[in-house]
Amino acid sequence: MALGAGLSRLVAVAPSVNPSASRSKYFSHFLIPPSGAGLLPRQPSGRSLFFRCPLPRLADSTSGYRGRVSLAAMSSSSSFSSYEVELAAAKKAASLAAHLCQKVQKSILQSDVQSKADRSPVTVADYGSQALVSLVLRMELPSKSFSLVAEEDSGDLRKDGAQETLKRITKLVNETITTDGTYNLSLSEVDVLDAIDSGKSEGGPYGRHWVLDPIDGTKGFVRGDQYAIALAMLDEGKVVLGVLACPNLPLTPISSTYEHSSKTEFGCLFSASIGFGTKMESLDGSTTTKVHISTVEEPADASFFESFEAAHSMHDLSSCIAEKLGVKAPPVRIDSQAKYGALARGDGAIYLRFPHKGYREKIWDHAAGFIVVSGFVMLQNEF
Repeated sequence: MALGAGLSRLVAVAPSVNPSASRSKYFSHFLIPPSGAGLLPRQPSGRSLFFRCPLPRLADSTSGYRGRVSLAAMSSSSSFSSYEVELAAAKKAASLAAHLCQKVQKSILQSDVQSKADRSPVTVADYGSQALVSLVLRMELPSKSFSLVAEEDSGDLRKDGAQETLKRITKLVNETITTDGTYNLSLSEVDVLDAIDSGKSEGGPYGRHWVLDPIDGTKGFVRGDQYAIALAMLDEGKVVLGVLACPNLPLTPISSTYEHSSKTEFGCLFSASIGFGTKMESLDGSTTTKVHISTVEEPADASFFESFEAAHSMHDLSSCIAEKLGVKAPPVRIDSQAKYGALARGDGAIYLRFPHKGYREKIWDHAAGFIVVSGFVMLQNEF
């Protein structure tokens, strides 16, 4: 059965983003029925199907929501060009944060890794990345009101015994923020703590809010594998732009059988703004490419992504679904929202993610990846 026959064209299976939710809430989920009537928002359940939408209208759902999807014009005359400055600031912030993370990963020490209450590893790069992104956004957009919903806070760094870690973070931030010659400043430890804590905003459905995961895929980062700096902006409850900096993702396509060669180049920066599509460039800015999602129609020809960590997604269920769809290829398992970037450029056709019972998705887990995959679609909900 072709993907287009009864399932529309399956692009991803994952929780999508409810941009009006605060940091502690689940996301709305969207379904396209076999009839192709359009996207159907439904109440959060922790699992969902996210398809490429073939039609520009949202059908009414039993939950009572109404809305529409339209393809925005891809020209500079679009009203969305007002996000050009913000997107440039986001790319600069994410690129500098990626530079810091690369330095830490190359010489990672056991003392760099701490543990949060949820037992996920936290590195000095997490804190340094968040401080850098916060500082750069505020310096690049000084006239804009600033609200940042981010994963980390400085609580552990203010405790006794954390002085050496804080000194290392401050040194890394100071070294990195001056690398491109734009900024000439010296930050104190207090400055860095305050920058980290600027990510405590609760967000909300009104105004503009930045959403950040300073290192998405921290376990992959510690392992030396894939991770991403994931930054998005919401405007009046809608995700309008996003950036994924993926330092370890090759510039060439990946698959379940891909192998690195001595000539493989690494480091991708994906950027998207609503109505203007998605671009991929090298982290050093030397190449830029417009990317598109996969056009694969037959399940037998499709490949799918899922989380590397079995603790993040139910691999057995993903395998069962892939088998029922007729997918022949083995899964490509990588960490972080780098999967969204690879999906956006057509490396695979499907992304499967089914969190275990009790796991709660956060907005920073998907906001940037969501807009990178669907940057050419304007999704507007009317409540």
